Amino acid sequence: MARKSWASLWAKSVTRSVTAIARSGIKRAIRDSARASPTVIRPAGATPGDWIAGVAIGPSGARRYRLYRPPGLRHGETVPLLVMLHGCRQDAKGFAASTRMNRIANREHFLVLYPEQDRISHAQGCWNWYDTKSGRAYGEASLIMTAVDQVCLLYPVDRARIAVAGLSAGASMAGLLASRYADRFKAVVMHSGVPPGTAHSTLTAIGAMRGRRASTPLAAAQLGGTQALPPLLVIQGGSDALVSAANGRAAAALWGDARGAHESKSRIVKRGKRYAMTVSDFKCSGRTVATLVAIEQLGHAWSGGAHGIAFSDAAGPDASRMVWTFAAKQFGS
Repeated sequence: MARKSWASLWAKSVTRSVTAIARSGIKRAIRDSARASPTVIRPAGATPGDWIAGVAIGPSGARRYRLYRPPGLRHGETVPLLVMLHGCRQDAKGFAASTRMNRIANREHFLVLYPEQDRISHAQGCWNWYDTKSGRAYGEASLIMTAVDQVCLLYPVDRARIAVAGLSAGASMAGLLASRYADRFKAVVMHSGVPPGTAHSTLTAIGAMRGRRASTPLAAAQLGGTQALPPLLVIQGGSDALVSAANGRAAAALWGDARGAHESKSRIVKRGKRYAMTVSDFKCSGRTVATLVAIEQLGHAWSGGAHGIAFSDAAGPDASRMVWTFAAKQFGS
């Protein structure tokens, strides 16, 4: 009788354990599924649109992203998409707060995608734009494009009106994306970045950031075939202690050389009390291939960004407005 009672208790214990494990597995699956699926988040006090979480998964791994969807989208319409790539020691939320791009998206009616680097792939959260020798840079570029493709499938994106912009390591990755997927973007903006083909490892990246390496001319193979490079806007601070101002001019010249363009006479622009900027256009057959905006007093920060946020300088001319104005011009051409 004691044996039967013990056996019965043992059986019930095993049943409870198996059930608990099964339930735990189901809960974990549901949780993982929720993490992998886009989730709408509306934090208190945020801009009136939707801040959507998602994950892009590919052969090179997975990357989280955030998508800002402005209010008032009408059924059946398609809108532009702006891809924003953060710099080192930033994430999607911080970059959105610094640039305030979502406010412009509300006014101009477009989606903003913020891919996010993880700390496992880089301890400082930098995109590995320079690591082309190992192929890591290309793998991350592919993951970002997977995020773009996913957003295009799930949301009303006009695929003919996609632009990419970035700051620092994000700018360098934006340049790499534009050179590898030239036919996917209508415009590219590099803010305080290094042009593609300038580094291939960590050591060479340091030299490139200091302006000590020359850029390799962009070959047709790098451009994804015969597709022309999308027009480039470069924003570069003359007082940048991390990325030499020489990189800004090198990026614009690289685009100009690839498209057979010539630099036109520069002009100085100053708005109110903001830093003055020197603007130079590189043109071919009357069309602007690249524009360089050099801001002498700007350091390593998003020009005109929100006050009190790291890598953000409120005294500079409004880079976010420049980004959208430049992109919108290309969308309309």
